Amino acid sequence: MRRRDFIRVIAGSASAWPLAVRAQQAIPVIGFLNGGSPEAFARFAAAFRQGLSEMGFIEHQNIVIEYRWAESQYERFPALIADLLQRQVIIIAATTTPAAVAARAAATTIPIVFEVAGDPITLGLVASLNRPGHNVTGVTQLSSELVSKRMGLLHDLLPATTIVASLVNPTDPRAESQTNEMQKAAGAFGLQMHVLKASTDGELNKAFVDLVQLRAGAVIVGTGEFFNVRRKQIAALAARHGVPAMYNYRDFADVGGLISYGPSLTDAYRQTGIYTGRILKGEKPANLPVVRPTKFELVINLKTAKALGLTVPSGVLSIADEVIE
Repeated sequence: MRRRDFIRVIAGSASAWPLAVRAQQAIPVIGFLNGGSPEAFARFAAAFRQGLSEMGFIEHQNIVIEYRWAESQYERFPALIADLLQRQVIIIAATTTPAAVAARAAATTIPIVFEVAGDPITLGLVASLNRPGHNVTGVTQLSSELVSKRMGLLHDLLPATTIVASLVNPTDPRAESQTNEMQKAAGAFGLQMHVLKASTDGELNKAFVDLVQLRAGAVIVGTGEFFNVRRKQIAALAARHGVPAMYNYRDFADVGGLISYGPSLTDAYRQTGIYTGRILKGEKPANLPVVRPTKFELVINLKTAKALGLTVPSGVLSIADEVIE
């Protein structure tokens, strides 16, 4: 083949190269690290992209996103982060708390924008909320501050209940703090609390058997990707065993959970995208205060309440943001 023809062939084939390959040469590449699965977190990833678009960054146009999912297997994070760094991403959006903790430990210079359900100071992510310092900032849901509110709502819903259970994942970095907060909140309402732990499907099934045997009148499901990706399974277990359950996010009520109260997770991911875009435009993480939630949602599933034989008090119904009938 003549040299001129060879050049023409190469030039023509360049347009067929994968976008990611060309993007590494000309378009910023960011890493999206998540502790869950792409199926369970699809709409949150979409909210993240919405936030980016509000800052002028559109995937496949002027930005490339490398997605990495741990599928609730937190031991995979070091390898996933190493892969992202090898691909020379310029920012890591670490969405979900275990992802943020792992990214903070492994990447000390590259900008990191987190989305966490907990106190980022206690988790060791930032020095303070107003002045994060170093290379990390993001969005926090401060879920521990909402535990007392959830316990109070559960008490209003089930005033005769004296024994409750909490469900936590012992492998989650927030397990101890979640347990302490729930025990403290239960004591404030004069309730006896049993702590049940689950980090596998088998342990999850056993936990619901145990809480029935313990005569728990209700269960509060803790925060974490292990539970989030199994929301349908957990709602079904609660229904099968006839146990009222309180959840952190509306996604559980949407799939049959009884009641949920917490910040809008969709809005949190959108804010994470906005901060990622601001850093892409030149702002430094150290100068961006951690974003705290401003929108909270109380969702009640009346179909589930009726199936459990519960009458939701009018006072609880009147403050609900949404009632599923």
